[in-house]
Amino acid sequence: MKPLTPLFLACGLAGLSMTASADDTLTIGTNNWSENIAVSHMWQQLLEAQGYDVELTTTGKSVLFSGLAQGDLDISLEVWLPNGDAQYLKPYEDKIAVHDAWYDGAQDELVVPAYMNDIDSISDLKANAERFAYQGQPTIIGIESGSAISGETVNAIERYDLPFRQLNSSGPAMLAALEEAYANEEPIAVTLWQPHWAYAQYDLKALEDPKQSYGGGDDIMWMSPKGFGERHPEVTEMLDTWHMSHAQLADLMLTIEKVGDPTQGAKQWIEGHRDLVDSWLDKE
Repeated sequence: MKPLTPLFLACGLAGLSMTASADDTLTIGTNNWSENIAVSHMWQQLLEAQGYDVELTTTGKSVLFSGLAQGDLDISLEVWLPNGDAQYLKPYEDKIAVHDAWYDGAQDELVVPAYMNDIDSISDLKANAERFAYQGQPTIIGIESGSAISGETVNAIERYDLPFRQLNSSGPAMLAALEEAYANEEPIAVTLWQPHWAYAQYDLKALEDPKQSYGGGDDIMWMSPKGFGERHPEVTEMLDTWHMSHAQLADLMLTIEKVGDPTQGAKQWIEGHRDLVDSWLDKE
């Protein structure tokens, strides 16, 4: 992945020099989420095997949408709709094309380890707040403050009248806290989402949310600037054919996590799932 400089981010990708100028050159915009990293590296390799020159460009969620709208990015593989990413899409609805769903039933969640057998719903946290104390205050470990799940957690704290704070950090920092607590069978509450490799790695429990603070679930789709489908019908057909189950995506992410490198992990997973991959590429 190619990191962006602060100046580059501040310009909102306006000066991007990698814009596709030929039919065989594509730029995929990515963000630092496990499933996004996984499928972006997977599709980089699959498209390069079809003769395309593919660049991955990593940036923040909001900049992905502005970059697509301006035509500085060709593809982004993850938009959660109708709920999670609606706020990001709305300003650019006339400039961004949302294509077919490749994953059904995505869901943001508030999660605890399964060994906390007396905590089943978000409302249960209120009476057990002291057990989740961190630095002297009941705490939910979250990810980036600008993420949709961060705002949903603010809603959950308000709707269930929880005496908790949300400690925003990053996806890797949240997972490190989860891993440490899990190893010691300590109480912890984290914000997590389906799909994620952590569900395959740990025995976790999503807390019941009758007030739907985390929405009613989403499908994950891919998106492009308007007109991309006409310019790249073959790529569009492949990506529209692509579909993964929760087990398949969790396996891809866990493979990458265990290998420790997204390029090599994606390559290994592709080699082990050739029939599935060929079905997306119309090579059955």
